[in-house]
Amino acid sequence: MALLMRLCQRSCSTKLKDHQAALMARSLPKRQALPGVNNIIVIASGKGGVGKSTVAANFACSLARLGARVGLLDGDIFGPSIPLMMNLHSEPRVNDKNQIIPPQNYNVKCLSMGMLTPPDGAIIWRGPLVMSAIQRLLKGADWSPLDVLVVDTPPGTGDVHLSLTQHTPITGVLLVSTPHKAAIDVTIRGAEMYHKLKVPILGLVENMRYSICDNCNHHIEFFKPRTESSHPKLPETLISLPLDSHIADCGESGTPVVIKHPDSEHAKLFNKLALQVWSTLQEKQETNETANDTNK
Repeated sequence: MALLMRLCQRSCSTKLKDHQAALMARSLPKRQALPGVNNIIVIASGKGGVGKSTVAANFACSLARLGARVGLLDGDIFGPSIPLMMNLHSEPRVNDKNQIIPPQNYNVKCLSMGMLTPPDGAIIWRGPLVMSAIQRLLKGADWSPLDVLVVDTPPGTGDVHLSLTQHTPITGVLLVSTPHKAAIDVTIRGAEMYHKLKVPILGLVENMRYSICDNCNHHIEFFKPRTESSHPKLPETLISLPLDSHIADCGESGTPVVIKHPDSEHAKLFNKLALQVWSTLQEKQETNETANDTNK
């Protein structure tokens, strides 16, 4: 009798869990590709203040200089900085389909909450409003046609990251971190979120690694060399950027360093990053086209 009761309880428990799983699956949003957008690259880091927006702006402009059709979405609802870095401050227009038309500069289409709110206004929203705003900027805009949409994200692993990964297929993530342990540890936690969500990580951009002497061009290292064994969960480092006033000044003046100083060492590093990622995207496209031809 006791055995029969336990079996009944186990059966009811299983049915309840199956029912709950079905309800949860039904309520989750379906990932849908953005019309006319071939790839979405997310710039992310669990840590704040590591230079994600600077990397995002220069990376997007470098891709555009390679001939790619590029968009840049500012996913930081509370602290948008893309309007400053891309020198776009006017409110965007809306087309006859009620879609936002992203304004363009340096051959990059850009959209940010900073273009839709007063410069000195504070956005005080809870999670659902933040997620709704991201969806409006992402799916309520006329991005097409784009080869790559670059998304600059805020620190952490919260609403913006979840909303992006739940609603759209992300091609890959570029992690950004400074080399000190506090930043790396948090970046690893941010990477774990994307691993769990099965989003590919393309590599790491190591920012503020060193400085370059203006007089002799000597590299002044701020941190000890990182070994793979010390941080085995970190992906491959694609480029290491210096801490340099020229990069910061260009960002504050609204002209990314790859545009203002295209022949500088800083621009060459961003161009190297763009070329690596662009080559990876093209190889993926060729592989998919070959697979489609084989299946026909």
